[in-house]
Amino acid sequence: MTKLKSAQGGVALWRQIADAIRLDIVGGKLANGDRLPTEAILAERFSANRHTVRRALSVLAEEGVVIAEQGRGTFVKSIRRLSYPIGKRTRFREGLKGQANTVVTNTLGDRIDNASAQVAEALGLKPGAKVVRLEAVSLADGVPLSRSTTWLAYRQFPDFAARLTELNSITRAFESYGFPDYVRATTRISARHADVEETRLLGLAPGAIVLVSEAVNADPDGNPLSYALSRFPAERMELVV
Repeated sequence: MTKLKSAQGGVALWRQIADAIRLDIVGGKLANGDRLPTEAILAERFSANRHTVRRALSVLAEEGVVIAEQGRGTFVKSIRRLSYPIGKRTRFREGLKGQANTVVTNTLGDRIDNASAQVAEALGLKPGAKVVRLEAVSLADGVPLSRSTTWLAYRQFPDFAARLTELNSITRAFESYGFPDYVRATTRISARHADVEETRLLGLAPGAIVLVSEAVNADPDGNPLSYALSRFPAERMELVV
């Protein structure tokens, strides 16, 4: 039996049930095409009445997560998920090679920021130091797969945005600064609901789950080069470490 918080906590019980089922799917407990347990079993699992469970399943169906078939039950909607490997040398295009015909990254904008404490720590800078901030969306075969924000030290990469536009590759942009290779120093992965902007840019249904990758790339000697926060739609992507 799964113990859920009271609706008085600010989140309705049906939404908590929907979230729990969605996380079962994202976490692999339920695979594409699997049939969900019956309403009675779900009601027992979540200590809820069947009407509440039925509403949760209805919302998941509206969001395209599950599909109800008359007389057969409710099934996880079969959606092709791409695998993105995260290792010592993590490259978005290379990671999706063989899974998509085209992989494109569109820059949404760039600006000079003062580093927050979090960004400064990741890049080995003092809080408030100037950093280059890049915003982008990446697509595979025209489908949005990643919403990313990347920070780099301004003193080291003052015109990184311009070079990235010209070279159309982060790897080649680093090469132009004398860094022919870089490695993944750290990666932290978490999951949460997509915010309003992510929902719009990634073309998601309200309440969709995104996988959040917080990563630091470094030169071969371990000196930080970039800090990136990437959000992936869990229904379309799996991160393989």
